[in-house]
Amino acid sequence: MMKVAPSLLSCDFTELKEEVKKLEVAGVDYIHYDVMDGRFVPNISFGLPILEQLRRITDLTIDTHLMIDEPEKYVEDFAAAGSDIITIHVESTRHLHRVIQQIKQAGKKAGVTLNPGTHIEQVLPVLSEVDLVLVMTVNPGFGGQSFITEMVDKVRYLNDFRLQHQLKFEIEVDGGINAETAAICREAGADVLVAGSFFFKHDDFNEPTTRLRGE
Repeated sequence: MMKVAPSLLSCDFTELKEEVKKLEVAGVDYIHYDVMDGRFVPNISFGLPILEQLRRITDLTIDTHLMIDEPEKYVEDFAAAGSDIITIHVESTRHLHRVIQQIKQAGKKAGVTLNPGTHIEQVLPVLSEVDLVLVMTVNPGFGGQSFITEMVDKVRYLNDFRLQHQLKFEIEVDGGINAETAAICREAGADVLVAGSFFFKHDDFNEPTTRLRGE
């Protein structure tokens, strides 16, 4: 079954606890937690204090997407604060393999992210090591952007590569996800869909959860 990962960037932070409880009732799979530093991407979001509070109020899997320079400096902190999955960008570190191992040594699942302008060959050396590959279908940094259809080719390639080499990583897609683009991603072989604006515009979270899964 397709996994759904609502992005907290689009939630109502004045009602965070209530929003999270509604996510639990709707049966979502992950909470996608976007961390931006204003350097790697042109925006600043939230960090460790909110993550620690989030961990106290839910047992849902927290999927932490680090859009930050030099993530190796912060991996242990985000692991300790409550992340279950920690995903880093290819371009954010000089030592991609080392940081993936650092995440795993902290007892967490490790993911790697492909920006729209990042060639897929840059992640091939680590695909046997990671638990998740995140394909960005918008340029990271801001919510509400339009889906870049050409990025679906990366999803198809990763799915074929995974089958050919008998690997187990999940393929996650983030950016411009709605009911229509979700169907395209499902067909291409995606396992996890991240949705922000589309998801949180609904009052009843069961509706977007069901529509994203194609049920």
